[in-house]
Amino acid sequence: MRDFHKQHFLEILKKYRKNIASAEEIKFLEAYYDVFEANEPLISNQNEADFVYLKENIKKEVDRKIIRPKGIVKKISWLKYTAAAAAVLVLLSLSWFFFAGNNETDQVARIDKNISPGGNKATLTLAGGQMIILNDAATGEIARQSGISITKTDDGQIVYSVAAGDGEVLQNTIETPRGGQYRVILPDGTNVLLNAASSLAYPTAFKGAERLVQLNGEAYFEVAKNKNMPFRVRSGGQTVEVLGTHFNINAYEDERSIKTTLVEGSVRVFSSNASSLLSPGQQAVLSRKGDGIISIRNVNLDKETAWKSGMFSFEDDDIKSVMRSIARWYDVDVSYKDDMSDIVFSGEIFRTARLSEVFKILELNNVQLDVHGKTIIVSYDDEAQKTPASKKQP
Repeated sequence: MRDFHKQHFLEILKKYRKNIASAEEIKFLEAYYDVFEANEPLISNQNEADFVYLKENIKKEVDRKIIRPKGIVKKISWLKYTAAAAAVLVLLSLSWFFFAGNNETDQVARIDKNISPGGNKATLTLAGGQMIILNDAATGEIARQSGISITKTDDGQIVYSVAAGDGEVLQNTIETPRGGQYRVILPDGTNVLLNAASSLAYPTAFKGAERLVQLNGEAYFEVAKNKNMPFRVRSGGQTVEVLGTHFNINAYEDERSIKTTLVEGSVRVFSSNASSLLSPGQQAVLSRKGDGIISIRNVNLDKETAWKSGMFSFEDDDIKSVMRSIARWYDVDVSYKDDMSDIVFSGEIFRTARLSEVFKILELNNVQLDVHGKTIIVSYDDEAQKTPASKKQP
């Protein structure tokens, strides 16, 4: 993992100097510059100018954030620090773990041995009830039904394609466990990435007036265009209708609301008694209270879709929401020893991070995390509250 980040850093650095790096790539560079400069002999005659250019721009950005802080990250009366300061602490902590692996305690080693981050894992259930464990299946054709060939590619995704004729339309379901994600290309060419603890039910061929699928959990859709056959996603108490676009739906049953986020194109969200048309950058929020009310808000697309790029991204999210995301990805259970409703968290964590790394970051917000088997017990860190987080050393 460390070698990946080093190489990734240098590749993006070249793009940054040419002003062609994306916003997400720039954030990565800013986060890891000091780590790579201090810990690795990466600066050479060929790229020294690139490092200087990056350092000057980072300083400008830090100065800007200090002058205009964005708000308080933690709702505890004795401690108030800005989101920018919290982000610095998070990045310092994460970076420290990347390069201080030799100082791990026995407890850290035990946690990381027993609990791993998620990966490509899913089960495909065919119309006849046959179940295929996709992460165990060999590449190539894994099934054929009613004229449709189902293939697993080398990079671990499932592709549906017409093999012969015009056969019967059957229903398939792909389901990811906690700690799993998977990509499937549907018969019409629509690309769907399922997040952990999610399922998608769909036909083996799309015929008639619509392309209808059923989602539980979270998925990112890149819908193939077909103006004569709208694509519809049912999830919870809503239906999303599109012709061809990119969007994310978060419809986990343990979340208070269903969130539909539009990245590009146009979608309409229907509930039992309302409908709303979204523009790119907007999110429809449907409460699970059953009133059918849809509220629209502008959101940070990088945050809302960070999971598909291998990141956790939090922005003033309450600790229980944060822990639900972590529980799904690391396949753990969570219980609370104290009332944690007054803590919110901002920061970014790689989904490839070891659980001990995640713990270190969360504990900067005075959260105590203890592991018993595969259960995480969350409480206040009474000792940490005696020392402001801004003065703690990672």
